[in-house]
Amino acid sequence: MDSVTQLTLGAAVAVATLDRNNGSKVKIALAGAVLGTLPDLDVLIDYGDAVSNMVLHRTESHALFYQTLASPLLAWLAALCCKQRQYYRRWLLATWLILLTHTGIDAMTVYGTQLGLPFTNTPFAVGSMFIIDPLYTLPLLAGVLWFLLSRRVQGYRANSAGLVFSSAYLVWSFAAQQYVSSLATQNAVQQLKGYRQILVTPAPLNTILWRIVVMTDDGYAEGFYSLFDSSEQIEFTLVAQDTRLKQRYADVKAVQQLSWFSRGFYTLAQQGDTLLLTDLRMGQEGSYAFQFEVDPSNHRAVIQQPMHRDAATALPWLWQRMWGVQLPSPYVATSQ
Repeated sequence: MDSVTQLTLGAAVAVATLDRNNGSKVKIALAGAVLGTLPDLDVLIDYGDAVSNMVLHRTESHALFYQTLASPLLAWLAALCCKQRQYYRRWLLATWLILLTHTGIDAMTVYGTQLGLPFTNTPFAVGSMFIIDPLYTLPLLAGVLWFLLSRRVQGYRANSAGLVFSSAYLVWSFAAQQYVSSLATQNAVQQLKGYRQILVTPAPLNTILWRIVVMTDDGYAEGFYSLFDSSEQIEFTLVAQDTRLKQRYADVKAVQQLSWFSRGFYTLAQQGDTLLLTDLRMGQEGSYAFQFEVDPSNHRAVIQQPMHRDAATALPWLWQRMWGVQLPSPYVATSQ
């Protein structure tokens, strides 16, 4: 999830665990916020190339085993900074919960979180939450602010209510994803030849509109379904691909990495003597978050392409499509 969400969640968990202790409310919330963002500092590590930096984000710093090992030291530092060494055990519980909830909500996104290291490097990804979702973050933020600005007992209750609401929203996102996945699978089987695997993730900022990616023998297809659509039929946009490229360049390191990390939801395109390697899970057709120029001979460094963004077009489309208005994807429409 985004940094604001992780900061707020860390503060909310710290408040819920430590509020009944005497001490500065600001320091408790601030320490929780700092602990909540620590795992994401692994983005500062350079693993050698753009693809490696992508697939090795959310590794050891997000692994439950290493977080448990680090919790005693981090808790001691937090208790020391907050002048609450007498409450060390409570800080130890808070620190452990903050780190685990950080990893937990990251795993709810589609990116991939290697939380099982060192026992397994499987990138866990439920994919029922977009990386930024106001309906998850705002209740947490309101609860923390209420705690800071009101009496302790009232603030504690408000903070707890924010945590309960946000947790319930996570459950809702998973239930909605399973419902849409069932419909999407039925549509894919009926409409698409050579159907192989399917991915269902929320469109940006919500859990009402869902994006569907279907890998086929000849390429892939993209579709959208809103919970407010009047019909259960999903219209797919087919994108043909030269699938032989994946076999031809299967030994290229960057291709191997993204094939594993994306669980097969990637494409390759030939552009002269370079390859365009695309992760299909994040973004949408015409606007992907992770696209790389790869030299198959490894003579040139991997280059990550900037994401094509057009908020003036995409946000109105998102709002209308979310409420059931049938519209083509904005980036596909503008490219035609």
